[in-house]
Amino acid sequence: MPFTSRRSTVQLSPEAKQELVALSGSRAAPAHRVERARILLAYAGGQSVSLIARDLHTSRPTVERCLNKALELGVQAALDDLPGRGRKPRLTPDARTWVINLACQKPKALGYAQELWTTRLLMTHVRRHAATAGHPSLGRLGRGTVSKILHAGGVQPHKVRYYLERRDPDFEAKMTQVLCVYKQVELLRQAHDPTGLLTAILSFDEKPGIQAISNTAPDRPPVPGRHATVGRDHEYVRHGTMTLLAGIDLLTGHVHGQVVERHRSREFIDFLRAVDAFYPPEATIRMVLDNHSAHISKETRTYLATRPNRFAFTFTPKHGSWLNLVEAFFGKLARTMLRGLRVASKAELKTRLEQHLDELNAEPVVFHWKYGLESLAVA
Repeated sequence: MPFTSRRSTVQLSPEAKQELVALSGSRAAPAHRVERARILLAYAGGQSVSLIARDLHTSRPTVERCLNKALELGVQAALDDLPGRGRKPRLTPDARTWVINLACQKPKALGYAQELWTTRLLMTHVRRHAATAGHPSLGRLGRGTVSKILHAGGVQPHKVRYYLERRDPDFEAKMTQVLCVYKQVELLRQAHDPTGLLTAILSFDEKPGIQAISNTAPDRPPVPGRHATVGRDHEYVRHGTMTLLAGIDLLTGHVHGQVVERHRSREFIDFLRAVDAFYPPEATIRMVLDNHSAHISKETRTYLATRPNRFAFTFTPKHGSWLNLVEAFFGKLARTMLRGLRVASKAELKTRLEQHLDELNAEPVVFHWKYGLESLAVA
């Protein structure tokens, strides 16, 4: 005997039926949409509510709610939940804003020893002071909810992102001076043979703290099929540090370098003497360097007075070391030669660094500066 129901029949257009058939067999769609599509198809096919509930392993109220929505609002509305369903939000917008405002302050400003928030510390503080601040809904706040509030507010108070503040009031003017030097380098490269010029332009800086570290056990080389990497004992011995004084000739790529134990005025003057002896006596040696005390000390100025018109210094602005092109050389040095370096003593470290400089100068690489040169006009 065919099934008859007091509930109206759900009418499915060919397009709607095709969509429901595809949705009912989907493995990627949300489970509740797939179930409701099967309910609608089964009911339109003449099955009873009880039979549909049994075949789909669900309850009669679930089937009836789906059918009632389809009859009242349409097939598409029956596939999803109506807006406003579920538990009303317990936290008010003001309460959430108060939590974010707390996260934007440092814990030490609120009487804690910690510098940065953790979700547990912030949760504890909120629970203690929520009622006093007029937000009783936060009295049972959990760590997960704290994370959700912070994520929604775009705040990560447990992280630190470093920046470099420009503290030099003449930053722009000094940067322009440095860029003018780099522009001059490009013009000289285009116009002349760099080796025949009576101008040498160096980018100079010190790289201190190069560690002399030795192994406590020999390294084990890779073994095909067994060990893909170099094996190294995690223990090591520190023998101290060395400093590399380096100046790159921006026209030829030649690297002037000295490896020393300290970087005082004395060592800097020794570097200047070596550079002075390298170039022809009639050449002008122009150097881009930072404001280290050794570069402007009384001893350095006394030496420069003995070599009038020989050196010309262009200083980078304070906190503007990125404008010194030699920093790119130091970065490459750290990623290549110094990476994983092990030596038996500081003397070996000095020898290895000097050997590396000789290898570089055998096939010099000319460094090019590009930032800011396009819009810079040099008279």
